[in-house]
Amino acid sequence: MKTLSIKTLPLVGLLLVLSCTGNSKTANQQNEVALENGKLPNPETSDKNSPEYQPAFAGQTRIEGLKTKTPYQVDVINSDLRNPWGIINLPDGRFLITSKSGYFNIVSADGKTISKVERLPKVDAKGQGGLLDVALDPDFQNNRMIFWSFSEPYSGGNHTAVAKGKLSADEKKIENPTVIFRATPTYDGDKHYGSRLEFDKDGYLFVSTGERSDLETRPYAQKQDSYLGKILKITKDGKPAPGNPNLAGWKPEIYSTGHRNPQGIAIDEKGQIWEAEMGPRGGDEINLIQPGKNYGWGDVTYGTEYSGKKINNGTTKKEGTEQPVYYWDPSISMSGIAFYTGNIDEWKNNLMIGCLSGQKIIRLVIKDNKVVGEEWLLEDKNDRIRDVLNGNDGNLYAISDSGKLYKISKN
Repeated sequence: MKTLSIKTLPLVGLLLVLSCTGNSKTANQQNEVALENGKLPNPETSDKNSPEYQPAFAGQTRIEGLKTKTPYQVDVINSDLRNPWGIINLPDGRFLITSKSGYFNIVSADGKTISKVERLPKVDAKGQGGLLDVALDPDFQNNRMIFWSFSEPYSGGNHTAVAKGKLSADEKKIENPTVIFRATPTYDGDKHYGSRLEFDKDGYLFVSTGERSDLETRPYAQKQDSYLGKILKITKDGKPAPGNPNLAGWKPEIYSTGHRNPQGIAIDEKGQIWEAEMGPRGGDEINLIQPGKNYGWGDVTYGTEYSGKKINNGTTKKEGTEQPVYYWDPSISMSGIAFYTGNIDEWKNNLMIGCLSGQKIIRLVIKDNKVVGEEWLLEDKNDRIRDVLNGNDGNLYAISDSGKLYKISKN
């Protein structure tokens, strides 16, 4: 497709440029409407579920659209993964990918070979549960330690748990797997485990937990003596991280509260932690996480119940709760996120968001902690993107619920 410049738009008003592919929903191939000042509309064209809900500030939703100018290509380098959930790189460029069934896959850098790593603790793989995220110990090169989150079966139900263990020399098993943290209370359900893991520069581990979905458990997101619906910060041994909020009634591992189902966390170039959180029917959020803050669920939301019923009488703003930096209505069902650090210069430090029901990767440009542009990528793949990764080689990678490993590289 030809790239438009402002010089090609002498007319006042709108200029419609038809895509050569006819796919009106693919961000790189879509029909573009360029305004006289060169701006594109937001890629979302569907009606809002809750048009009566107004954003708290300009640019909080449906910001102007973007289109990548740098040529890039998308390749499927493996299509034989089974229920993948989390992906990281090993130091040599190979991939370590979780399978919800309860084992790791080690995939070669070119995607052509797969081997299993087994002997992990039993997982409860029904519904949204199973083996979920994975993170390497910052000192992995020396200690070969791996951390992972999973839905742990337990008396009376299950819960999000975090474990660690050593990758054996033959890379076939995990040695001495040990559960270091359990996000109680245990509940007999199969949804909203949260479960992303992210180490900070000081070697402390952020853990996201969901509120377990049901009306019965939703209030726990606002209970500080519970680990449900939280961002936690712990040591490698599962203890509260030094410097955590010291607030009356708060469990010492809690970093922030009031979350629904946070399946994405990432740290930006400034060391700030960001979270992607699924809303109900609309109200999916991007939050900049601050210690000791309350992000509102289930008192505040830009979404509604799946039935369409308003939540807390339609409250979208409440004193003592934080507003999302950005939200979507209708839902996109985001999962894993990453700040891009690769070979495409115009994507540098942009937030890449894997979307499930949205079946795409969303690229957000963030300046001064505000979203200033949005682009939709990989829409033509019609695939649920579960997680995204900045590869050691400078390429962007993604895994999907259909079992594919995508490589997005500069041409």
